[in-house]
Amino acid sequence: MKIGIDASRLAVGKRTGTENYAYQVTRRIIENRQHDFALYFNKPPTSLQLHGLNLGKNVTTCAMPAPRLWTHTRLSFEMLIHAPDALFIPAHVLPLYHPLRSVVTIHDLGYLYHPEAHTPLSRMYLNWSTRFSALKSRLVISVSQATANDLERHYGISPEKIRVIPHGYDREQFKPIKDSSLIAYVRTKYNIEPGPYIFYVGTIQPRKNLERLMEAFAALVRDENFDYPARHQLQLVLGGKPGWMSEPIMQKAVALNLPEQIKLVGYVSDMDLPALYSGAEAFTFPSLYEGFGLPALEAMACGVPVICSNAGSLPEVVGDAALLHHPLDAKAIEWNLRRLLCNPQLRGEMINKGLRRAALFSWEKCADETLATLMEVAGKK
Repeated sequence: MKIGIDASRLAVGKRTGTENYAYQVTRRIIENRQHDFALYFNKPPTSLQLHGLNLGKNVTTCAMPAPRLWTHTRLSFEMLIHAPDALFIPAHVLPLYHPLRSVVTIHDLGYLYHPEAHTPLSRMYLNWSTRFSALKSRLVISVSQATANDLERHYGISPEKIRVIPHGYDREQFKPIKDSSLIAYVRTKYNIEPGPYIFYVGTIQPRKNLERLMEAFAALVRDENFDYPARHQLQLVLGGKPGWMSEPIMQKAVALNLPEQIKLVGYVSDMDLPALYSGAEAFTFPSLYEGFGLPALEAMACGVPVICSNAGSLPEVVGDAALLHHPLDAKAIEWNLRRLLCNPQLRGEMINKGLRRAALFSWEKCADETLATLMEVAGKK
C-alpha cells in the first residue's frame, strides 16, 4: 500500500504547533516498513529539516515547488497523475483534486470564535478550506473532542466521520530537568535574570490573550500585600515568535513599565524548551481558544505546575492537573498565580498531578491511531 503525506509543514525553519504535529506524526508513521510512503514537499527540504525522519527505502521524497497556492495547484496535479492509495493531510487543507481515500487533520476552528485575530481574507480562506476539507475527506482526524464538537456544530460533520486522536509529546525530550547548570545556561541564552519566573511559550498573537496575562502579572508584583519574598525579582518570560497583530502586545509590555520583570525572549528552540519549562515556578497558557494546547502538556511532562484558561480543548487536555480560569478574567489569572506562588503544598500537588496526566499522552499512540485511520479508509482495517 502506498500512502501519500503532505510534508510541506516539515520544510520550515522554525516549527510551531501545527508544524511540530506534522513532523512528529510523520516521522513515526513512516517507521512502518510494511507500507510505502511518498512525502510531498512544496520546496526542496534541507538535510536539517529531514534530520530525525530516519527515511527508509520505503519512503520517497517529492519536492514540487509552485509559486503560489501549492496545495490546490501542484499537489492537486500530482494527485491527478500519481495518486497514492491513501492521502494524509496533517493540517487542514485538502487539495482540490484528491484521492477518494483521503484523511485530513483539523486542529481547531478558532477563527470562528475570535475572528478579530485574523485578517478578513485569511478568515475567509480558513472558513472555506476547512469546511471543504472536512466535507470532502473520507475521514477527519480531530485533535480534541472540543474540535470534533465544533466540526459537528458549525459544519454539520457527522460524528461517525470523525476520529478524535489527541497530540502526544516526545517523552525522551520533555521530562523534568534536574541539572541546574543546564537550566542556568539556557536562562542565560535567553537573557533571563536570576530569580523565579513564570513562563509562557507560543506564538505572540491576540488569540493567546497575553495582554491580560501581563496585566495580571503587573498587578500581582505591584501589590504590597503579595506576600512573596522575591516579588521584585519575579519575572514573566514570554517565549515565541511574533505572529499577526503582535505589535499591540509588544506595546502593552512597554506600557506596563516593568522592563526587568516582563520579558519577551523570541522564538524558543525545541532543544531549549525542557530546561525553560523545568526552571519555571509555573507555566501559564491563558489562550482565548485552543484546538489542543500542546505547550500545556509539555509543561506538565517537565514537572512544572500549569495555570491555563478553561477555553476550547484545554480543560480536556489538562483534566484536574491545572488551575483553570476564564480567559477574559485578568483577576482570576492573578489569583491563580498568587495561590500557586504562595502555597508550596498546592504547587507540589499540581506538579504530581501534571506528571500523571502527561503520562496518558504520547506521539507513538497518536501515530498508531493515525495509521489505523489511514488503513480504515483504504479498507485494510
